[in-house]
Amino acid sequence: MNAAELERLAAEVGIDVVGATPAKPYEETERHIRARRARGLFADMRFTMAQPEVSCRPEKLLPDARTVVSAALSYYADEPERPPGHGRLPRYTWYDAYAELRGKLDELGRRLGGDYRVLVDENQHVDREAAARSGVGFYGKNTLLITRRFGSWVVLGTLITDRELDATPPLRLDCGSCTLCIEACPTGALDEPGTLDATKCLSYWTQSAHDPPEEYREAMEAQVYGCDICQDVCPWNRGIEKRRAGEPLPADAEPHVNLRDWLESDPAELRERYARLYVPRNDGRFLQRNARIALANEQVPARER
Repeated sequence: MNAAELERLAAEVGIDVVGATPAKPYEETERHIRARRARGLFADMRFTMAQPEVSCRPEKLLPDARTVVSAALSYYADEPERPPGHGRLPRYTWYDAYAELRGKLDELGRRLGGDYRVLVDENQHVDREAAARSGVGFYGKNTLLITRRFGSWVVLGTLITDRELDATPPLRLDCGSCTLCIEACPTGALDEPGTLDATKCLSYWTQSAHDPPEEYREAMEAQVYGCDICQDVCPWNRGIEKRRAGEPLPADAEPHVNLRDWLESDPAELRERYARLYVPRNDGRFLQRNARIALANEQVPARER
């Protein structure tokens, strides 16, 4: 199957960007993961960094694996005005875009035929590396995968198949001299371009079992989970609101959350309600901690910050 045929099939099932690369080891990526883990840059995060000997070896994830198909699905939507007393979620969590992509990749696998395995938001595979190799996007200085048409406002997923598909070439693109994401990060988590220091990342601290350092709490502002700052300022993300104009948010989309409601909810029920979010120890009290910080920030007049 050639690239044009793969692209046509992907479009039919509703995938925004697709590419293919041979199922071979990601040796350089594995070295980077091990080196950055040794430097403590991942803090206590595990995910795909926990077992690079697995997540960087796609050829071992399916018997007779021949091709890694990488897919991107744009989740961008305009943000409505945030009401007082509400916290903000990052765009990728407004609805479960991962579940949507998982279903689309499964349908693509059925149409391709043969044996296949779908991996979306799973620890066994570094989706970002497959996407870079297959030309779905390129690595930005903020470490995110940036697509040509949808910027970094995409979720990524992978289909490993025993079918032989033509490889698609990597994009010959990069961030050039732009440093907007580095300058915009309020905690210096991106001071080393292309490398994230999780110990300084606001997104990490909203998902950590450890309380955020006092000096980072104001910078969290109304964010109760994740962080979009480095994406909000990225030039590759400009203009997407026009390309996605007229596409309504899913009915269950939730850009903002009521902070009082979070604080007054039973922690177990809160955790169940937000099953799409990663929460340490599956304990809703960590979400409530974030809500308390957001509420405290809202009560501090802007001139005092």
